[in-house]
Amino acid sequence: MDPNDVSSTGSNPVGRMKWRRWKIVSHFRIEKHRVARTIAERKTWKKYGLSKNDKPGPNPATTITAEDVFMHFLSNKEEEQNEQEELKKKLMDAQKGQVKCRLCKEDHWTKQCPYKDKLEPLRSSLLGEEKTEEEGAAAGGAGADKAKVGGGTLGKYVPPSMRDGGSKKGESMMSSRDETATVRVTNLSENTREQDLQDLFRPFGDISRIFLAKDKNTGQSKGFAFINFKRREDAAKAIQVLNGYGYDHLILSVEWAK
Repeated sequence: MDPNDVSSTGSNPVGRMKWRRWKIVSHFRIEKHRVARTIAERKTWKKYGLSKNDKPGPNPATTITAEDVFMHFLSNKEEEQNEQEELKKKLMDAQKGQVKCRLCKEDHWTKQCPYKDKLEPLRSSLLGEEKTEEEGAAAGGAGADKAKVGGGTLGKYVPPSMRDGGSKKGESMMSSRDETATVRVTNLSENTREQDLQDLFRPFGDISRIFLAKDKNTGQSKGFAFINFKRREDAAKAIQVLNGYGYDHLILSVEWAK
């Protein structure tokens, strides 16, 4: 008798059925993905909130996992190169109407003119007489002055500082400014403007110049400035009064500029 035969002697047909054993085989594949170090460290964190007691891995009840999103760019390198070539052609076409030869008046440079050998001698011969007349008229008016100032030598350049009996040393544009009457202001706020400094230092005396250091990109104040007074006494008075003065939620530091 077959041991697997568990049929009974009763009249029930189900009891006379023969039971069979089934073997189910499952295959698993382990995949390893290399991720960034920060992502790997974040996976080791302990879960909290509703997922505090969950097993490792995402819980579909509290976590939504999205598929990878791939970006498709409509333009490629070839299209960009074609656009650059079209721009170059447009620029060349625009310049063709502007560039003209000095000899034959065509749309090319004078150096590349095919008629240069024939037209250049003719042009120089026609314009030679006019140049000599203009040079003679100009030399007649300025030749005497050059001879007097330059010690009797023609064609020598004379700087403006030595003309009309001037001294050998040119006058400096900054000679009228007294650098000893300049004060340096620090600890200014970013919203400070030159007009604010003008209103702050004007009561102490006449101001000849204000320089406020600004950022090139934002245009805001860098926190320091230089105030140039016409008199040193006024600068000393401003330092005595405004050093440690509270201005725009900050305390100013006013001292002599070094």
